[in-house]
Amino acid sequence: MDEKRKVIFSGIQPSGELTLGSYMGAIRNWVDLSGQYDCYYCIVDMHAITVRQNPAELRRRSISQLAQYIACGLDPEKNTLFIQSHVAEHAQLGWVLDCYTMFGELSRMTQFKDKSAKNAENINAGLFTYPSLMAADILLYQTDLVPVGSDQKQHVELSRDIALRFNGIYGDVFTIPEPFIPQAGARIMSLTTPQNKMSKSDKDPGGCIYILQKPEEILRCFKRAVTDSDTERCVRYDPEAKPGVSNLMQIYACATGKTFPEIEAEFDGKGYGDFKTAVGESVVELLRPIREKTEDLMKNKDYLSSILRSGAEKASRTASRTLRKVYKKVGFVER
Repeated sequence: MDEKRKVIFSGIQPSGELTLGSYMGAIRNWVDLSGQYDCYYCIVDMHAITVRQNPAELRRRSISQLAQYIACGLDPEKNTLFIQSHVAEHAQLGWVLDCYTMFGELSRMTQFKDKSAKNAENINAGLFTYPSLMAADILLYQTDLVPVGSDQKQHVELSRDIALRFNGIYGDVFTIPEPFIPQAGARIMSLTTPQNKMSKSDKDPGGCIYILQKPEEILRCFKRAVTDSDTERCVRYDPEAKPGVSNLMQIYACATGKTFPEIEAEFDGKGYGDFKTAVGESVVELLRPIREKTEDLMKNKDYLSSILRSGAEKASRTASRTLRKVYKKVGFVER
């Protein structure tokens, strides 16, 4: 009899277009994990509305994000792909876990502080409690591993704390998840501010590359990318002394498969202009087939709808088993 495969869960908000950082730091690693684990990959639209969204744009981005997941290599036959709001158990378990999450824990979450500073006119309750919903996302599927960037590790740790607290009261209900931080490409930084993570919320449009961005725009952004102001104008991997160059080397390594020593040798004696152009061209070629496949998939909305429907049905079957167990433990009368 085959040993039960471990479960992976992860998701990205459709609050903006998917970035090169999302692809290199998350989605490409998801593809590699598909054959080894039972994978649930979600479009977390319920999290997105903690910040005001244009409804039509949110719907469009959610469908486009599914198409991009598939175009990046996530096979719907091997992975469960779905939209969070299509599986009611996320909200239902989220409320229960709100009641097992401490106010002090939520107030310490760095993303709440960051988003509150950026959205001072809309510091809503969902913005404060969404880590409990994130815990529900993870715990519903008895998740073993959560692929995250190092900046998201705090949320997985809180999910573990909530699960341990609940299990301590009611017995063995939830699997205790572990963060899974891939070694390569885990944290792609902004092209204009390499001290910050590449993000769709970056105020400088030149700092972020998007999966569906036009090739000429990608090249323009890389040509304007920050390198370094030091006198040693060479291509060398040193994140502390040369964050801009090191970030570009990381991107080039992910796009070409070359090692840092190989990249240093390739550009030995060459200027930063040659280097930035080469990085930009490698990213254009990396993203070209993904963009083209996404455009084709977006012409077949019936196919995408069928993927979302079957994904939600499978996710709900798993999630409902966990929710029934939780409801019974806390004392709710079975319907």
